[in-house]
Amino acid sequence: MRKFVICLVLTVVTLCTAEQYTDRYDNINIDEILENRRLLTPYVKCILDQGRCTPEGKELKLHIMDAMQTACKKCTETQRKSARKVVKHIRENEVAYWEEIKQKYDPKDEYKEIYEGFLAADD
Repeated sequence: MRKFVICLVLTVVTLCTAEQYTDRYDNINIDEILENRRLLTPYVKCILDQGRCTPEGKELKLHIMDAMQTACKKCTETQRKSARKVVKHIRENEVAYWEEIKQKYDPKDEYKEIYEGFLAADD
């Protein structure tokens, strides 16, 4: 019985801490990255498995599919705003990359309605 209680407590703690992505990188200057293609391209190549990843890129890559499938449910407010800004920029200025991202993370357009709704929202 004691082992069961310990397992239950550990499970609850794990679930509670997994409700939101880490905010460790929320202070990154997104505008600086978007304004400089030399800074943006490595991040895009990282999430497409076409290049090396920085720690920030690894974190993004780890959560991008979940964020697309859940309308960024576990994102902080800063991450929601940044995600919308980044995707808007990529859609408008890096169309080929946007198509590759969609193909990699939602090849059957199963989640398109979810992430498009999220991207259109202003919250």
